[in-house]
Amino acid sequence: MSALQHERITTLAQELRLQALPDLYGAVAQSAAKRKDASYADFLEEVLKGERDARRVRAREMLTRIAGFPVLKTLEAYDFAFANGAPRQQIQELAGLGFVERSENVVLLGPSGVGKTHLAIAFGLLAAHRAWKVRFISAADLVIALEAAQRQGRVKDMMHRTVAMPKLLIVDEIGYLPFAREQANLFFQVVARRYEKGSMILTSNLTFGSWDEAFAGDAMLTAAMLDHILHHATVVQIAGESYRLKDKRRAGIMARPQSTGAAKATN
Repeated sequence: MSALQHERITTLAQELRLQALPDLYGAVAQSAAKRKDASYADFLEEVLKGERDARRVRAREMLTRIAGFPVLKTLEAYDFAFANGAPRQQIQELAGLGFVERSENVVLLGPSGVGKTHLAIAFGLLAAHRAWKVRFISAADLVIALEAAQRQGRVKDMMHRTVAMPKLLIVDEIGYLPFAREQANLFFQVVARRYEKGSMILTSNLTFGSWDEAFAGDAMLTAAMLDHILHHATVVQIAGESYRLKDKRRAGIMARPQSTGAAKATN
């Protein structure tokens, strides 16, 4: 094949938006030439399969980038040996992402450092690899963004783009900072917008009985919100000590806590 012909093929591929084809057709052609039974149709099929696979990889990479993950974490990297208070079988079942397909929620509860955010990101990454749109955001950042959108008269647009559009919405660190009443109302709108329409993963270091403390002390709003969240939800209760502090404790820099629980802790 001449360089001129390769240039023509590359130009045609660009016009047809077949980005991978210029780099893969040569190897496919060589492989087909070595097979006596290979037809032109076989060659075309293999090239198109290669283009499809390359597009899928690009789509997964793009969806991972735009998801907003602070870091990338996988389920394989989660240390179940240390986090012996994590329900391994339940977590592995959730990794099948059936809850996302059913528009159900997952709530990860436990003290600081037991890997709630790690697991939330890992589930989100699995979803992105299925070419599903995922959005990861902390509860505080979500409310701040909604407040700004409200002031600018574009809260409806943000509710659509950030809240409604993702197939999976991950809201991290509920309870890390308490919300004022208007902020609590905005968060309730998020929950109501997603109710039975899209899956959420929520993480919190608070027991459900303490959630009203994070939502302006409004027991009625909190009860209504929890009713929406928990109607179709799996609650994952994780006990244990902080993974981030384990090395310091091993070195004797910090004392081991007397007890570990999933109630209030500093996240």
